[in-house]
Amino acid sequence: MSFALLLDPPGAEARTFAEKDLRETEENVKKGIETLRKYIEEDKTIYFCTDDDFLMIFLRPCKFYPHSAFELMKRVADFKVKHAALLHNLMPDDEKDAFTEHKIVNIFKHRDHKNRRVMLVNCGKNWDPSKVSSDQIFRMFYLIHELAMCEPETQIFGSVVIMDFDGLSMKQITGMSPSFSMKLLSFIQDAMPLRLKEIHFVKQPFLFKMVWQMFKPFVREKLKNRMFFHGSKMSSFHTHIPASHLPKNYDGELPEIDYSSTDWYPVMMSHEEKIKGIK
Repeated sequence: MSFALLLDPPGAEARTFAEKDLRETEENVKKGIETLRKYIEEDKTIYFCTDDDFLMIFLRPCKFYPHSAFELMKRVADFKVKHAALLHNLMPDDEKDAFTEHKIVNIFKHRDHKNRRVMLVNCGKNWDPSKVSSDQIFRMFYLIHELAMCEPETQIFGSVVIMDFDGLSMKQITGMSPSFSMKLLSFIQDAMPLRLKEIHFVKQPFLFKMVWQMFKPFVREKLKNRMFFHGSKMSSFHTHIPASHLPKNYDGELPEIDYSSTDWYPVMMSHEEKIKGIK
């Protein structure tokens, strides 16, 4: 299976799921788009594209409540302004080296058993903070989320993140600044128009407690309920994502991961116009 951005309209299963889980009926879609577009046109402080497809990116995670979608848009706009030094006109080419020369962030070729996109973050021994800073990792996350936003079925089914801390040492811990922790949490909890359904922490050593202490006070209940800590117990991990949908790296039944961001970076480059379109 090769890497590809899945831009086709939602299939039958996704449409059924969206109607049940997201209130995505013909009536709610029509009303949601019309109302959200009106909010944007009447507001003089934010500037977003008002195409139907773009508005759906914000309506889906808000279950087609247009006011909630508009509030999300405003938070996204505020976040971009606050972190303009990192995010202004950010394009894949700006982090080419981080993507192609380092095996820190990866995307599974396959979706999980609930049709969700899966992102893997190797934040232990694979990460050398002297070569890739925490700010660069954030920029990589941001670019990936911009592409994921463009996939209708990812908008519907959501995404999962696996945080692999195998080989974590003080080198990585000192690379995770408090400002990075706050920025990442603010992004996830306030300014990310994607349905992040689960975050799995695996292979974390005792040192991980130091990392978690930086994050824990700022994690709200909703996100906390979506975080799962497994350590080396892959059987615990399998209660959330079955072995049938995990690679051998996590005691799964799929082949061991033999690809990295180097392999799918060209897909990002081929969709530069889409990224420009959602800036």
